[in-house]
Amino acid sequence: MPLPLRPIAFVLAASNHGSMIVNRNDHHVDDKSRPYGVGFQILDKSGFDESEVSLVLALLDCRRNHFGNGVVAVDGGANIGVHTIEWARHMYGWGHVLGFEAQEVLYYALAGNVALNNCMNARVKLAALGEQCGELVVPQPDYFKPASFGSLELRPNPDNEFIGQHIAYDASACNVVPMVSLDSLGLERLDLLKLDVEGMELEVLGGGRSVLAKHRPIMLIEVLKSDRAAIERFLGGFGYRVFPAGHLNIVAVHALDPTLSQITVKNGEPIVAAE
Repeated sequence: MPLPLRPIAFVLAASNHGSMIVNRNDHHVDDKSRPYGVGFQILDKSGFDESEVSLVLALLDCRRNHFGNGVVAVDGGANIGVHTIEWARHMYGWGHVLGFEAQEVLYYALAGNVALNNCMNARVKLAALGEQCGELVVPQPDYFKPASFGSLELRPNPDNEFIGQHIAYDASACNVVPMVSLDSLGLERLDLLKLDVEGMELEVLGGGRSVLAKHRPIMLIEVLKSDRAAIERFLGGFGYRVFPAGHLNIVAVHALDPTLSQITVKNGEPIVAAE
């Protein structure tokens, strides 16, 4: 019997990040007629946010130089794994990545990309990071229709971003996934933490107080949908200096981290100087 006709969402792309499973529908157009989405960037330009990726790789090098091999990086909100793959490949032989993705379908692509690129120093989990351990009800977009899937907010609020399609938050239309706190992971070391969790950044930081106090990781945090001032106050209480990283992100470096002396800001972007 012939196979039923059905649409194709995920495709394999030869990107600058290696072979990547990408959703060709991962795009939306903002109110200024600018298309965006991880999949869109990869399919349109072969890569995603080159300057951001390069910045984090430089920061990982700093941590290795100052604290030795065994670097550990956590990718919170890993999507299909651009950062996870780039970090793991870069740190082959001297570092490890732990990635978290709460959208089940994106997690399948993330795990596939880890395997395709032979990143055996990366572990990825279908879970949300949060302030406490438990479960989170996660909405499910239609991955066969256009939307910026990485922009999906996991909780409903009156100001939810329109990502290209209507999102239902009632339980019958959602998946339930584990939610874990950073403190619950039992990390013996943490050098870098990236948070891109669509408005839940402060909650995740709140669930990592012990980790932040003990390991003082460098952080790249998206503040587009969060209270930036509240995040900066929180980090200041742990002895962090905060730098702008474009209009979307901040970089936080602890005052006792020798990496701090290597960072300057030029045109609103952090620059990491070689030692």
